[in-house]
Amino acid sequence: MAERSTAAVDVADNSGDDPLTAQADTAATDGVAEERKTAEEPSGAPEQKADERKNGEQPSLTAPELHSGHKLARRYRLEECVTRLDGFSSWRAVDEKLRRAVGVHLLPADHPRARSVLAAARSAALLGDPRFVQVLDAVEENDLVYVVHEWLPDTTELTALLADGPLQAHDAYQLVTQVSQAMAAAHREGLAHLRLTPSAILRSSTGQYRIRGLAVNAALRGITAERPQRADTEAVGALLYASLTQRWPYENDAYGLSGLPKGVGLIPPDQVRAGVHRGLSEIAMRALANDGATASRQEPPCTTPDELAKAVAAMPRVKPPEPEFPAPAEYQRTTYQQGTYGRPQPRPMATQPLPVPPAPLESRTGKALKWAVGALLIAALGLGSWQIADRLLPRDNPTTNNPAPAPQAEEKPEPPKPLTIASAQDFDPLPEGSGDEYPEAVPYAFDGDPSTFWHTKNYRTANLGNQKDGVGIVLDLGSAQKVSSVDLSFLGHTAVEIRTAPEGVSSAPSTASGFTSQASQSGTDVKVELPKPVTTRYVLVWLTELPLVEGQYRGQLSEVKVMG
Repeated sequence: MAERSTAAVDVADNSGDDPLTAQADTAATDGVAEERKTAEEPSGAPEQKADERKNGEQPSLTAPELHSGHKLARRYRLEECVTRLDGFSSWRAVDEKLRRAVGVHLLPADHPRARSVLAAARSAALLGDPRFVQVLDAVEENDLVYVVHEWLPDTTELTALLADGPLQAHDAYQLVTQVSQAMAAAHREGLAHLRLTPSAILRSSTGQYRIRGLAVNAALRGITAERPQRADTEAVGALLYASLTQRWPYENDAYGLSGLPKGVGLIPPDQVRAGVHRGLSEIAMRALANDGATASRQEPPCTTPDELAKAVAAMPRVKPPEPEFPAPAEYQRTTYQQGTYGRPQPRPMATQPLPVPPAPLESRTGKALKWAVGALLIAALGLGSWQIADRLLPRDNPTTNNPAPAPQAEEKPEPPKPLTIASAQDFDPLPEGSGDEYPEAVPYAFDGDPSTFWHTKNYRTANLGNQKDGVGIVLDLGSAQKVSSVDLSFLGHTAVEIRTAPEGVSSAPSTASGFTSQASQSGTDVKVELPKPVTTRYVLVWLTELPLVEGQYRGQLSEVKVMG
């Protein structure tokens, strides 16, 4: 039950309402709804409050009466209802075709928000960003509208993480970095979330954060905002604030967190709790700067997710904490000596004087032996002196005046060393490519942190949907360097080819054919050796075959090192 509860994509928790299963003794909803049934809407975010009724009408909202075992499209079998309110219901279901768990939102086709839910789900499905919980299907059938989405059993809600205390500085830094960059990418495609609460953020076992309910949760609740970018930016700031302090940055308690004391206003996180990272505290205040609140230390406020992502990238990177090892047990000295305790000590015994033997060479035979040995030593010294003189004295033969030099030992080549990567950019040239492969995530490929990665877009087949030959990133070494090999770490079995730009160019080629192919290999941890060292400034990491990830194909590069 614990695994299932952290994976459900439930809307009730995001809205602060009581789910169906909090009213009946059935399974728990997604994460902490059963324990935190009284979560309230934050009063400090007026732009996120919904106009739930249009034109003053109060339509009859009745959730479809379905039951466990019902099948949709002869494929999705409903298993457990986790939410039923406001005329829609959410279910844990099974995709019998692909044999995997999925989540389903259901509402009547004549529901006043059915059209907007369908439109939001289809728009979110087109984004295809792995940082968001993916919409798999959006269908209107038999007077029903249903949205099918991923079910992630190996993730944990931020709500559950904060129940144990505030996050460490490195974890909070990863959260605001990944969430702000993901929301910046979504807004570039015209998509807003408007319901970014702790229960909408999931963290996987590898430390990656996933955002659920993009556009769909707001559509199900009828939520709109005049300035959606500002609303989502403030929501990310609230998530960072809660992660640093374990407090909700408004006066009302919400999502299992205590609010700020009434009447004191919005105070910086480092004044709420001791030991808060100062840079992250400033970032949270800049994102929350709105009506009546001011950014700390005169920094300008961040009004869009893109501005927030750039502000986070500009601050010094927060390193993970050093691992702690237990101190060795203190050595205890003891006076016990094995083998001597309780035993009588041996006493020295008087020894009889031994007769001294005569010197071995004092006899006649010994004297003769001494003379023979002496003669041999004199002969050996004479022979050695003659050989030394023969080598030192010059000879008449002129060819021996310049003896050949002694052969020198072969010099061992220096071991390869990593080269500095000055910068990098995604590479998906037109017309075959789209020209954009998540450029904001490219620095993760060489940041020295294996838990972060750059990833490609999703494709339907391993060979990039037969649309193009490959996709990748171009590494800029700053100047022409001698390259001998490239070390790569992928998430999933990936085929890669290493290409280099000509030596004299001052900018990277704009097409893949402008690079020279050097070597190729496939695997997860790959060391690509070049046939011979090549002097170049630009190295192209060209992915030609992608692994299967959650039903779609995409490349994920966690670390790359160029060796010289």
